[in-house]
Amino acid sequence: MKREGNLYDTVCNIQNLIEADKRARKGKKKQYGVIKYDMQRGCNTIALHNLLADQLYTTSTYSAFKLFDPKERDISALPYFPDRIGQHSAMIPLERIFVSTFTADTYSCIKGRGVHAAVVALKKALKDGPGTEYCLKLDIKKFYPSIDHDILKALLRRKIKDQKLLGMLDEIIDSAPGVPIGNYLSQYFANFYLAYFDHWLKEVKGVKYYFRYADDMIFLSDSKEYLHKLRMDITQYLNEFLKLEVKGNYQVFPVEARGIDFLGYVFRHKYILLRKRNKQNFARAVKKNKSKPSIAGHWGLAKHCNSRHLIKKLLPETYGNYNRKAA
Repeated sequence: MKREGNLYDTVCNIQNLIEADKRARKGKKKQYGVIKYDMQRGCNTIALHNLLADQLYTTSTYSAFKLFDPKERDISALPYFPDRIGQHSAMIPLERIFVSTFTADTYSCIKGRGVHAAVVALKKALKDGPGTEYCLKLDIKKFYPSIDHDILKALLRRKIKDQKLLGMLDEIIDSAPGVPIGNYLSQYFANFYLAYFDHWLKEVKGVKYYFRYADDMIFLSDSKEYLHKLRMDITQYLNEFLKLEVKGNYQVFPVEARGIDFLGYVFRHKYILLRKRNKQNFARAVKKNKSKPSIAGHWGLAKHCNSRHLIKKLLPETYGNYNRKAA
């Protein structure tokens, strides 16, 4: 297996740091940290370059808060400078390495393979009605806090041999228990942590229909017994090799009877509807303000499923235009 070296010079490169700053500030230009950074932007870029080049970077103190979206999550935030720019600078050369490891069944944190791509792929799979009669749905108990640092470091060393970059990544990993939600690199670490598990499913277990978004997983088959056995094998693999535990609320069920609740939608073989909570949120948003910017996110979800009746009910004045475009 080829391992990548000579990456750290790219991380420290001034042009790389300028690009990292550009990516880190996207959608956040009015935040205090960005405004403060811009007061001495050139000097701060040089200072970060020197900090990284001299291998003196250490992770700042996290600011912790809770987010309810819709369930409670513990969020850990770092300052814009030096941490968020520094992590973006590391991610620029790392992204290619991470993406090359992911299977086609992974849809989180990958350009061109977000929620919409996962929806399209699942819809395509469900066209095979007999082969997708049953669904196994599961996720991992306290996934982000449960990620083992030693295992994550060992996995990174399967792809990277640059000791300077590994030292930087090790320091970031050890800066908090598990990998903290809210840390920019955490979403990539978490996805990479399961990458070889994905390969095991496809190449060793021969799973045909598999979809993973972060730690939410969907498996489809023509056999309920097969899915129950697969779930036991998955539980054993995750526990033995990754020190992870499958949540006890896993489900094996017939697709047509229940529908697959995944990524904000409920999937059946011949149609897709918005999840009940998303329909309610759409209705509340329309009641509060019908302007396009205020309901854009809800509209974006609705237009990718069978939602004509819902749109007609909530937005009758725009239904005609939507109906003509969809035709």
